[in-house]
Amino acid sequence: MASSCWGLPEFMCEFPSLSNTTLRHMRMGIDDGFRGLVRAYSDQIDAATRPLQWFLNTLENAFTNTPWFIVLALILVVVWLGSRNIKIVFGSLIGLFLIGVFGLWEDTMTTLAMVTVATMIAIVLGLPIGILMARSDRFQSFLTPTLDVMQTMPSFVYLIPVVVIFGIGKVPGVIAVVIYAIPPMIRLTNLGIRLVDKEVIEAADAFGASSRQKLWGVQLPLSLPTIMAGVNQTIMMALAMVVVASMVGVGGLGKNVLQAINNQFFTIGFLNGFALVAIAIIFDRTSQAFGKRLQKHSEAGHD
Repeated sequence: MASSCWGLPEFMCEFPSLSNTTLRHMRMGIDDGFRGLVRAYSDQIDAATRPLQWFLNTLENAFTNTPWFIVLALILVVVWLGSRNIKIVFGSLIGLFLIGVFGLWEDTMTTLAMVTVATMIAIVLGLPIGILMARSDRFQSFLTPTLDVMQTMPSFVYLIPVVVIFGIGKVPGVIAVVIYAIPPMIRLTNLGIRLVDKEVIEAADAFGASSRQKLWGVQLPLSLPTIMAGVNQTIMMALAMVVVASMVGVGGLGKNVLQAINNQFFTIGFLNGFALVAIAIIFDRTSQAFGKRLQKHSEAGHD
């Protein structure tokens, strides 16, 4: 029997697919099995995430309950130590001052705590994975497609399994941020180590250096600028994910932006967006300046 599709048979016009009933049963089976597995191990999951919850709450309380001028001074000291650039310190002061003037200080500190924790976890996990990736071509060929999927997957999709496993709250939000932000850390650690001059590696081999000595004494020091670029990108992606993570109960600036979107509050959305941009610029300029200093130091040592 012909259809209206160029006079071709019907089976050639519509792609053969499973029936809706079959697809529904498949989805229900997978979803029910996943939820059952989570319920069976809920106690173990709670125990595993309890230290993260404690660390996040402690840091957030430290940021929000400490007098603002002390936190401001500490942030400026960190910016100075990282950048050694008075212009970046002065720009950071202006940005943080405006954040406080517009009444966004506490929400900014909440966001800063979450981004700090997520970045630290991403570095702790991403650095060794990147090292393994650089030392094994087989592991790199296996992990690269996974990282490709992680970086192209819409950020909202990360919230689904995280919420099913961990529920609603700050910890699930941090975990979603880490998953979204960790690929640059892994990729650039791998790239930095692989870009180390082969002549330097051969010289280390000639002096009888072991694999561990080459890693810690040659490869990691020379690849630090590239690794710092990975840290920079991880921080930027963590900040970008903050607004999305607010959908699962994370407070701070992301929650305010989401409420502004839902209620069409242009001014509130703009001000909170400005605060996120200010934090992003402070992190970006500081980490970039620190990376450039490391690069100059490594080049001077290499010469």
